[in-house]
Amino acid sequence: MQEEEITRTLVDDDHRMDFLPKHLGIRNLFRGQDLYMDYLARLSDDYKGGYWEFYDLSNGGWYAAPRTGKRYRMHWEGNGYTGEMSADAAGITASLFAINQLANSTREDKLIAAYHLLREYAVQHAEWEEIYQAID
Repeated sequence: MQEEEITRTLVDDDHRMDFLPKHLGIRNLFRGQDLYMDYLARLSDDYKGGYWEFYDLSNGGWYAAPRTGKRYRMHWEGNGYTGEMSADAAGITASLFAINQLANSTREDKLIAAYHLLREYAVQHAEWEEIYQAID
């Protein structure tokens, strides 16, 4: 049995303001927003801020990624990972770290599920091996 491909949909400008409250809830909104940007800054000295895109996934998951064609040199001290990723893969990686931290601290089922849904999408990503090495 072949698994169905998980697709992403870019959140348009009219719905950007609703994206994080919808997925994080009001209580986690500001902390969550800061976390994914902070994680990318910790993962890559190449990240200097910028505009982020939001994506909804066909399986109910979601993530954020910097809008740039730039590649990021990445390093995670926690497991010794060093590599390079596209902005999209770096955003997925930072989102996985951020959602994981929020899920662990809040124990909210919605956030726990969000982590697993994003990971299901990440497994299908062209840069899965790099993402996996960074988060493992």
